Amino acid sequence: MNPALVILFLFLALSLYLGIRAQRGKDMNMEQWTVGGRGFGSVFIFLLVAGEIYTTFTFLGGSGWAYSKGAPAYYVLAYISLAYVLSYWLLPPIWRYAKEHRLVSQSDFFVSKYNSPVLGILVSTVGVLAIIPYLVLQFKGLGIIVSEASYGTIAPTAAVWIGVLAVTIYVMISGIHGSAWTAVIKDIMIFFVVVFLGLYLPYHYYGGIQPMFEAVDAAKPGFLIFPAEGMSISWFVSTVLLTVFGFYMWPHTFGSVFSAKNENVFRKNTVVLPLYTLMLLFVFFVGFTAILQVPGLQGAEGDLSLLRLSIRTFDPWVVGLIGAAGLLTALVPGSMLLMTAATLLAKNVIHVFVPAASEERIGRIAKGLVPVLSLICLYYTLSGGEALVTLLLMGYSLVTQLFPALLFSLPARPLVNKYGAFAGIACGVLTVVYVTVAEVTVGTLFPALPAVIKNINVGVIALLINVAVMGAVHVLTARLTASGTRAAAAEKSPTI
Repeated sequence: MNPALVILFLFLALSLYLGIRAQRGKDMNMEQWTVGGRGFGSVFIFLLVAGEIYTTFTFLGGSGWAYSKGAPAYYVLAYISLAYVLSYWLLPPIWRYAKEHRLVSQSDFFVSKYNSPVLGILVSTVGVLAIIPYLVLQFKGLGIIVSEASYGTIAPTAAVWIGVLAVTIYVMISGIHGSAWTAVIKDIMIFFVVVFLGLYLPYHYYGGIQPMFEAVDAAKPGFLIFPAEGMSISWFVSTVLLTVFGFYMWPHTFGSVFSAKNENVFRKNTVVLPLYTLMLLFVFFVGFTAILQVPGLQGAEGDLSLLRLSIRTFDPWVVGLIGAAGLLTALVPGSMLLMTAATLLAKNVIHVFVPAASEERIGRIAKGLVPVLSLICLYYTLSGGEALVTLLLMGYSLVTQLFPALLFSLPARPLVNKYGAFAGIACGVLTVVYVTVAEVTVGTLFPALPAVIKNINVGVIALLINVAVMGAVHVLTARLTASGTRAAAAEKSPTI
């Protein structure tokens, strides 16, 4: 039997075992299932947050971007590191408020801060719309990794079915506990595999990292610097800014904050996590190495560069270990995404329409939604999911629209009211949908502007519209409310 296939199934079985065993000795109520009873220390929070970064998109897409696009790939390294720095100040007040009010989802935070269940429905809708294509991406990546690493022995369709079944089972049983324990082996595997590949492959084929870059630059002049137009420096800066704001707005990342046992967990991790992000450099090194060694990969095929180069270089058992690491990059984030989407729908949408439902019943509904969401994502994964490509591109821009309302809610009394928050998010989301579907850029909107302005990420426009509408609606509704209060008081006062 193919040794790579044996290794893949061993790690899949280990992941499933750890995921199911994680619930032993725990009363898996809603709080335990979603936020681990708020008892995770620095190590588990580190692994969960890191686990959400190193997904199949990072494992395949990071090397694929280096292979296909060159220097612009470094935006991934920049925004993740800066997002961790921001977390030093952003996450502790969120955690304190969530613990005090026993919140279990991102939408819970907005509902409680703005006293608006309707706002919670909007936030949940935005979150689920962003999560579903992200899940499809994980499942597609899972199929590619297992199929390639097994040398075609397992078809992508069969790999997806097996992976989805495993994730669904341990999410329903163990919730976030299963994700945390699976993240332990996943992060250990990723660390050794990525660092090994990033160092070994450049030295094996070029004699070092500098000679590798020199060879790529000689073969493709200008590939290793930012272009003057398109993905230029201004695109890089604006994209990093937007993605830093949106990093913790992903519902599964936001929700993992609630599982910490104290706020110092975030400050400790802020020191380590940016250093951990440097592992992405090794992923990029693999992509750059593959440019001359596995030439001819066009478009989306660039994402296969890491696996194709590994298969060409190593024995099957090594490829099996690499594939196992890639397999885990789909299972851990996929489990968090599934659990989060189910929680949002059950707690912040269904519960609004069925307010009499007990917490226990809502918990059962959330767990019951896990296989439903799995099947929906499985359908789009196997049917090609072309209709979700546009939605996937909107994902980060969509969740970033939640950032201004979150930021203004952090004081004891929010700086804007619920009407302003709702209007700002809604207008920002609609703007993102329009500019993405219509393929609008700053350059197409304002063709006379210099290139440095035209190359700015169009998501900046959506964010500016969001803030402007939020402020205007807040001021207008505050004045109307004040006028109504004065009128009511005048009616109640005695006449002379």
